[in-house]
Amino acid sequence: MHHIFYANGDAKEISWVVETNNSTIRQKREHVEIYKNKVTEIQSKYIAIHVGLFWGIGVFIIKNEDSVKIKLDEKVMYDHFMSNSKIEDKFIEKRIQFIRQLIEQKKLKIKFQIIDTDENLARKISNTKELKTKND
Repeated sequence: MHHIFYANGDAKEISWVVETNNSTIRQKREHVEIYKNKVTEIQSKYIAIHVGLFWGIGVFIIKNEDSVKIKLDEKVMYDHFMSNSKIEDKFIEKRIQFIRQLIEQKKLKIKFQIIDTDENLARKISNTKELKTKND
């Protein structure tokens, strides 16, 4: 199965979108207390990818050996994932480790793609109060 995955985050919440065939699933969560208003926007985006992938696997949308195209609107994140270079931010480094662990455990075929901010579907749901899941 092929999926397209978008993620976004800020100091207060995270959001992600998983597109699969004719289905678009949108999710949004407030940060847990230990992160709420304590993480940077970029740290929050890494949390969103980690939690969103974990959630997608947990609800059986993303299955073992599936293909997932992760669309990123931050070049620095794209560069982090595409290289194994050392990152100064230990928090981000740990999130990347968790994300890579999920990918390896589930044998996911991952592609990263850089996109413009206005193409990030998860960013569009960050400011909504009510969240609806659309299945075409």
